[in-house]
Amino acid sequence: MRRIRRVKRSVRFPVSPTLLRRLAYTSIIANVAIVVTGGAVRLTASGLGCPTWPRCTDESYTTTSEMGVHGVIEFGNRLLTFAVGIIALAVVLAVLAQRPRRRGLLPLAVGVLFGIPAQAVLGGITVLTNLNPWVVGLHFLASMVVIAAAYALWRRTVEPDGPVTPTVPAPLRTLARITVVVSAAVLVVGTWVTGSGPHAGDHGAARNGLHPEAISQVHADGVFLLIGLSVALLFAFRAVGAARAARAAGVLLAVELGQGLIGFVQYFTHLPAVLVAAHMLGSCLVLLATLGVLWATRERLPAAPGTPATPAAEPVGAAA
Repeated sequence: MRRIRRVKRSVRFPVSPTLLRRLAYTSIIANVAIVVTGGAVRLTASGLGCPTWPRCTDESYTTTSEMGVHGVIEFGNRLLTFAVGIIALAVVLAVLAQRPRRRGLLPLAVGVLFGIPAQAVLGGITVLTNLNPWVVGLHFLASMVVIAAAYALWRRTVEPDGPVTPTVPAPLRTLARITVVVSAAVLVVGTWVTGSGPHAGDHGAARNGLHPEAISQVHADGVFLLIGLSVALLFAFRAVGAARAARAAGVLLAVELGQGLIGFVQYFTHLPAVLVAAHMLGSCLVLLATLGVLWATRERLPAAPGTPATPAAEPVGAAA
């Protein structure tokens, strides 16, 4: 009888590796989607559609008919946060249910789960500060951090649990890391460009005071540097015969060129909302492609027989 109970407990929550991978991949898509819908809030001047937070109005947590379409758009984006959080929670539960437990997955899954409410709180602060452009930028960058964590989690679900081994020479791994830093810097400066431009999220919202043309030029210079680094990585990876890394660099370069084209067109066409939304999606894709290059410079070997699946601790940064 006891044996039967033990068997039941062991199969109570069966989670296959395939299901976990799909959930982790869905989490990436959901977090990218909330960035795009957040952009829709700003581009439709619905940033103060719900003029307070955490309530939508002083009397109601939901939008009212008097608030019109702007209230619906802003409240809809808030509801989407709950959907993204539910997906992240499902990933955590799937990680906990796996047997044997995979090393390194739980910290990443929990990081994504707690990153979502943290990002939501920043979103609330943007409302309470009447869409302060610097806070709006932090809100966007927080989403980028969550997306990066979700990507790291997904990549760990498709890797074995052995030690990390470089697939390219050390100088090229360093160059890939520099490319990641430059990519992050381009994202940061991009929020400054947004904060100086016309799409404030509300007609009465303040701007950051930076000269739009000057800060746009700084952003463009960063993009040119990023493209140059990506071209260098592509040829260097090919030179050392690192085919997987070269493919990842090629994807990054293609995404960057597409994103750059959208950026230039939107600038010279006076920032139409559709192109700005596409540019926000492109920012997420550039981040993911950049991380893809970093992951392609290393691989995890299968764990040695008898290696415990849940070690006491894993060194910080081992996921990368």
